[in-house]
Formats: sequence, C-alpha cells, structure tokens
Amino acid sequence: MKIIAIDCSGLVASVAIVEDDNLIAEYNVQYKKTHSQTLLPMLDEIKRMTELDLSTVDAIALSKGPGSFTGLRIGSATAKGLSQALDIPIVEVGTLEGLSCNLYGTASLVCPIMDARRNQVYTGIFSYERKEDGFELVTHLKDCASGIEDLIDKVSDVSRETGKDVIFLGDGVPVFKEVIAERIGVPYSFAPAHMNRQRAASFAPLAMRYFEKGMAVSCFEHAPEYLRLSQAEREKYEGIANKGSNYKTDDGK
Repeated sequence: MKIIAIDCSGLVASVAIVEDDNLIAEYNVQYKKTHSQTLLPMLDEIKRMTELDLSTVDAIALSKGPGSFTGLRIGSATAKGLSQALDIPIVEVGTLEGLSCNLYGTASLVCPIMDARRNQVYTGIFSYERKEDGFELVTHLKDCASGIEDLIDKVSDVSRETGKDVIFLGDGVPVFKEVIAERIGVPYSFAPAHMNRQRAASFAPLAMRYFEKGMAVSCFEHAPEYLRLSQAEREKYEGIANKGSNYKTDDGK
C-alpha cells in the first residue's frame, strides 16, 4: 500500500510518501513562506526525486484539523485535487492525534498544544496502550479549543489519575512554556525539536490503519475541522449581537 501524506495545519508544511512499512520520502519546511508557496513544489520535488508513478498511489492522507484556517484550506484543496485527479480516497487524521504520533509508544501522557490565539490552544490529551500488534492511541481529552490554564488543570488531573508524566509538544509550547512551568504540579517535559511539530511521516502509518478499516472519504465528502469560527465569522456575529442589544422599539424599549 502506498500513500501520500500531507500536513500544513500549522507552521510546518510537511509531505511524505510511505509504502507499507517504509518511509520513501519526507519533506518538511518551516521558513518564512506560506504553504501556498511551498506545498505543491514540495510534492513535485519528492515525486521527481523518488520517480513516483502517481497511478500507484492508493490514498491521500491529510491532517484535517484543527489548526490554521488558511493552512487547513490549502491542505484540503490540495488533497481534494489529488484525490479527484487520481480517483483515490482521502484518509483524514486529526491534527492533534497526528502530532501525538511523533511520540509513538511513549509511556507518558502526550499533550499537543497549538496556539489558537486569544490565550487559547487547540489541544487534546493522549496516551499509548500496548497491544499485540503494537501500540494504540488512547484519548483522555477529545480535540478542543481551551484556555491554557484550564488545560493545565485537566492534564494535571489525568496525570495524577494515571500515574503518568506529561510531554507537551506543538507550536503552542514556545508561547505558553512559562505559564506551564509556573502552574503545573505534576512531572512534565517538552518534546525536542525533531519531535515537536507536525510531520506527515509520523501520522502516515495511522492513516494506513484507518484506510485498512475502511475509514476513508471521497474528495466530495472531505471538509476541514476548524473546531471554532474564524476571526471574520466571530466579528460578524459579534457585530450582529451588538446591533441587536442596541436595538430599540418605537416606544423606546
């Protein structure tokens, strides 16, 4: 089985080609350019370098969100285009579970945090449970947008319940590192540089499992998962709400 995996849900643009248990190619970039400038050239480069015959690709694996609204749309449009052109399905993987795959098999709790602005993070809490054929990702907190203080309290509670320490990773770490250090009351650490950002190669094996279980969608069925409204949408509805609160009837009420 061969898949192309794509992730541009955050600061990193990441593309990988995986065939069965082999990583054929991986290309990650996080440097001053938008994903609209980097993603397609990256795909074309690894296709050329690996002499990839696109007709041999079985599926497109995609980080579906949450994350950057613009990044998710770029990744979604790219995956949809490839899916339709090659007549193959899209396998959707949550951004946060995909990030957790960077720490596959760890005995610690995994807490990915992505900066969602407004003092919030996109987050979840995960751990790995050993099975006969490897490790299975267990969810302790489903994907959500959370205030950082609330998250620290939640992950501390799960740490005490499970007896596991916590590893934080994601682009929210540099933003909230000091707050975590000041507030958390359980053993914790931060993932090193080569493991703390999105990597398409990390979640590709999970996508293969999903594909084998029939968990794939067509290009027409796929849509990004944003978890919350965009800034423009929030401002629109806040404006409508404010107008409503200032509305008066003819009798002054």
